[in-house]
Amino acid sequence: MKRFFSIILTILLLTTALSACAQKEITDGTYTVEVTLSGGSGRASVESPCPVVIADGKPTATIRWGSPFYEYMMVGETRYDPIQEEGNSTFEIPVVFDEDMAVSASTVAMSQPHLVDYVLRFDSKTLKGE
Repeated sequence: MKRFFSIILTILLLTTALSACAQKEITDGTYTVEVTLSGGSGRASVESPCPVVIADGKPTATIRWGSPFYEYMMVGETRYDPIQEEGNSTFEIPVVFDEDMAVSASTVAMSQPHLVDYVLRFDSKTLKGE
């Protein structure tokens, strides 16, 4: 009977410890995080890891595409214009960690502009402070 209670106690302690680690609080600051991109033609890319600034508990990522041909991005109903004047298209967008984020980006790499749907995913386990 002692052994049974010992096993149950060990399981409870491990569960509590793992739960506390999984729910680590992310404080305001500057970080980098791994981001994955899917969707579109499969030829597009974004730089990873990407910079993330958390202010007032709200994370904003700087997304740099592997191409200079993106005119704007859409996150939900909100349009985001590029923040750079030269080089690959770069945007600052609000992000959600550990969930698939549907975004669209307008590209002029083809004969006429096209709004292409993508999915971004930001992995909080890779979040590193700077």
